[in-house]
Amino acid sequence: MSASSEHRPLAVVVLAAGKGTRMKSALPKVAHLVLGRPVVGWVLAHAAPLMATSTIVVVGHGAEDVEAALPAGTSTAVQESQRGSGDALAAALPQLADFTGDVLVINGDGALFSTATMQAVVDEHRAHRAAASALAIRSDDDLPYGRIISDMDGKLLRIVEAADASPEELAVRDLNAGVYCFDAATLRDAVPRLDARNAQGELYITDLLAIASGDGGTTRAVVTGDAEELLGINTRADLAIVEEVLQRRINTQHMLNGVTMSQPATITIEPDVRIGADTVILPGCALRGATTIGAGTTIGPRTTLVDTHVEDGAGIVESTCLQARVGRNASVGPYAYLRPDTILSEDAKVGTFVELKKTQLGPRSKVPHLSYIGDATVGSDSNIGAGNITANYRPELGRGKQPTTIGSGVRTGSDNVFVAPVTIGDGSFTGAGSIIVQDVPAGSLAIARARQVNLQDYAQRLAQPDTTREHSGDSPNRSHAADGVIGTAASDQHE
Repeated sequence: MSASSEHRPLAVVVLAAGKGTRMKSALPKVAHLVLGRPVVGWVLAHAAPLMATSTIVVVGHGAEDVEAALPAGTSTAVQESQRGSGDALAAALPQLADFTGDVLVINGDGALFSTATMQAVVDEHRAHRAAASALAIRSDDDLPYGRIISDMDGKLLRIVEAADASPEELAVRDLNAGVYCFDAATLRDAVPRLDARNAQGELYITDLLAIASGDGGTTRAVVTGDAEELLGINTRADLAIVEEVLQRRINTQHMLNGVTMSQPATITIEPDVRIGADTVILPGCALRGATTIGAGTTIGPRTTLVDTHVEDGAGIVESTCLQARVGRNASVGPYAYLRPDTILSEDAKVGTFVELKKTQLGPRSKVPHLSYIGDATVGSDSNIGAGNITANYRPELGRGKQPTTIGSGVRTGSDNVFVAPVTIGDGSFTGAGSIIVQDVPAGSLAIARARQVNLQDYAQRLAQPDTTREHSGDSPNRSHAADGVIGTAASDQHE
């Protein structure tokens, strides 16, 4: 490649105006999500490393939905009426009126086109100073794709749509994948000359290569890429197959980077997730959004992390974490739920059937089981007993959720309720079954529960009819208070 061709500007045009009728959806097919990213978003992500000076997405059917799925700042052009791929490309030309360089055109449902394949098309196009080039992927499968007819030197002679191809042309194994590269000046000259004299009555982008060749320009068939890149998306079944391929690529790359996966086919990892070396991901996990996981962690089995940051050495078992932070060597689960703005410090522990929301748990502090802690701050080295709850919603105070502050070195008893706002001082204790409504000073023991009353021989008394009251009033052996307790308990028994 010459120095001048190396430095030619590149523009990218993504054709995303189609309806996708076979998807049977109100949403345009390119706006459907694959691993948390729209189909057209995958095309743009794979094209991004090409460092194009301009990227244009052509929208049409459901334009608002497609534009909403695009990264902020993406340029769009509107195809007013869907008259084929050539017409879609024509919609982008006004934005390329003064562009000098090469234009890479990609189908918007081509989520499987790799950066390497796109770059190979551009490189060979430039190496041969071509006017027009097309990607040809070889496949032995009898797919309904156009055939690329070329000579022994790689010169592209013509592209024949499958609907218009003869039996001999259908036998050709070089299939049109839907990636093209054009000299910008050639493109501006050829597009207005397209016509719709074909089986579909549409303007074909493929006819641009025949026009360029007829004008004496060099046309190239760039034979490269993997057969699985041919798969576009026309149905939901196609969508599932594309997702499976992309997931396999993502998981393979993580494993090559030093991550261990047990049964990787069961593990979902979205494209923006980052994982450190020597981490183990166990079966049934889903790692989504902007989740980051450090080195030497163990995640799973059956764990979901969304936009969550996990530091080195942590372990999370059968739990769900949403927009949370799990500190170094911290432990979560099983069956824990960390909600947004939860922060676990180093060596903290959240155990079985525990839910935390907007809570900071200090170093080495523990919430071992069966608790809800929300809008709270817990210091270091504290232990929250089983069945503890922060009653943080106090509408009568008129200020929404109220905070609970639990200091360092605190030991709370089982079945405690902390009625916020309340502060539990450093080194203090709370008795089991207490409802704490006032601040607890440092180093104190707080007990807030009713005094226990034991009624002797209660079961025997309950079984005997009480005839004394009818004749002589209250029994001298029972107080009014005891009668009240017995009566209440008896009523409970009848219920």
